[in-house]
Amino acid sequence: MTLVPVRRALLSVSDKTGLVDFATALAGRGVELLSTGGTARTLRDAGLTVIDVAEVTGFPEMMDGRVKTLHPKVHGGLLALRDNPEHVAAMEEHGIGGIDMLVVNLYPFEETVAKGADYDTCIENIDIGGPAMIRAAAKNHAHVAVVVDTEDYAAILSEMGENDGALGYALRQRLAQTAYARTAAYDAAVSNWMAGATNEFAPRRRAFAGTLSSTLRYGENPHQKAAFYVEDASRPGVATAVQHQGKELSYNNINDTDAAFELVAEFNPEDGPVCAIIKHANPCGVARGKTLTEAYMRAFDCDRTSAFGGIVALNQTLDAATAEKIVEIFTEVVIAPEATDEAKAVFAAKKNLRLLTTGGLPNPGHTPLTVRQVSGGLLVQDKDTGRIDEEDLKPVTKRRPSAAEMSDMVFAWSVAKHVKSNAIVYVRDGATVGIGAGQMSRVDSSTIAALKAERMARDCGLPESLAKGSVVASDAFFPFPDGLLAAAAAGATAVIQPGGSMRDAEVIEAADEAGLAMLFTGMRHFRH
Repeated sequence: MTLVPVRRALLSVSDKTGLVDFATALAGRGVELLSTGGTARTLRDAGLTVIDVAEVTGFPEMMDGRVKTLHPKVHGGLLALRDNPEHVAAMEEHGIGGIDMLVVNLYPFEETVAKGADYDTCIENIDIGGPAMIRAAAKNHAHVAVVVDTEDYAAILSEMGENDGALGYALRQRLAQTAYARTAAYDAAVSNWMAGATNEFAPRRRAFAGTLSSTLRYGENPHQKAAFYVEDASRPGVATAVQHQGKELSYNNINDTDAAFELVAEFNPEDGPVCAIIKHANPCGVARGKTLTEAYMRAFDCDRTSAFGGIVALNQTLDAATAEKIVEIFTEVVIAPEATDEAKAVFAAKKNLRLLTTGGLPNPGHTPLTVRQVSGGLLVQDKDTGRIDEEDLKPVTKRRPSAAEMSDMVFAWSVAKHVKSNAIVYVRDGATVGIGAGQMSRVDSSTIAALKAERMARDCGLPESLAKGSVVASDAFFPFPDGLLAAAAAGATAVIQPGGSMRDAEVIEAADEAGLAMLFTGMRHFRH
């Protein structure tokens, strides 16, 4: 069981990356090659000798290739225990040859779905024989090596070179684990697609899967182990970004960078540059600007203290001028759709700063599932893709907002969606000027946001609080007038909130008495 010589291999792959080189190396060691369909043609075209599986089974491929490997001479060759006399006798009696290595990667179902193929095409790309063979070979890893990832070819050839064509048990065990994870992920993709195709949000059983992107130094704290798995490779973001420089991302870096990039994705780059600076998954500054540099500086001026060691996300291509400003303070990560060569050169001198580019912005209207683990279970929900247009807003006070207030309220509402509840966001002229996040009471969030606005006014040498003349957004309704009055006392002139409190009438009356304009959205944005 420790070392198993590889004498006969069955290869049937959709992803032919590295196939010819791998098969050539196997053949060079005297391994007999069995294959099917397009894989066999590829190998023959490369000059390799290949035996068709149909020749082994005595049955041709049929039903448009649906039936070709589902046969005892294949599965018997994979499942037989070579050290069991009864199994060996059965193989001899029925003319079953052992298969020592199975190389299979499955029909490209996930890629087919990602391309938007119709239902019938997706169905035809569900592999049947492949998973059956993979599971059989993985179960019998004591005697068979199963290969489902092209990334494993090199390790296999290296070990065969060290052991005169044989593979050790530890490698076969690892390959088996990878194989079962692959079939599990494949089945998860199929079942989740079918749930979507049948409009079933909460099927009785649901599976989740991911592919390891990297092992991390540690989790939220140094005593916690951590790893990063990618689930949806089609969505631009931290999971699929290219890292151009800097040390490896930490668990907290990844979490914060995701929060930052999802926030700036709310703002269409065609409407102008926007910058978000994030600390501990909460925005400490978000702003528009005529240029990306101006957007960054206005976001920075919302909370210069918290911006130190933060995450910077941009909705447009990073340029050198903006890069020059960013490097003036310590920044952990910068993420943008693209970066110019000149900007990269500016960052090159800061070896610890991580620069990520994504090739685009994620669609904020896309509704992937979000999953959170609790003790003994999983909480699953749609991503919060709720958005509002001006025509959706309901004026509830005597005074109507001005056009400038309306623009700022829509901006503030988009930011509040990404602030941990209870969330209060002050905005003036397209930039946050005070953010209160994650407090147990809404009035506390209002007070903290106002204090931050006052502090930054002092830091910037301004004569009065940046909250003077601002608008304020609350992610959920004001249950009492106190939170709203705290905002008014700070200098806010207009309020946007969901409404829906039992005391809405009292809150509206308080807003009228304070001369505020107030809009109800009819939608809340709790973020826990």
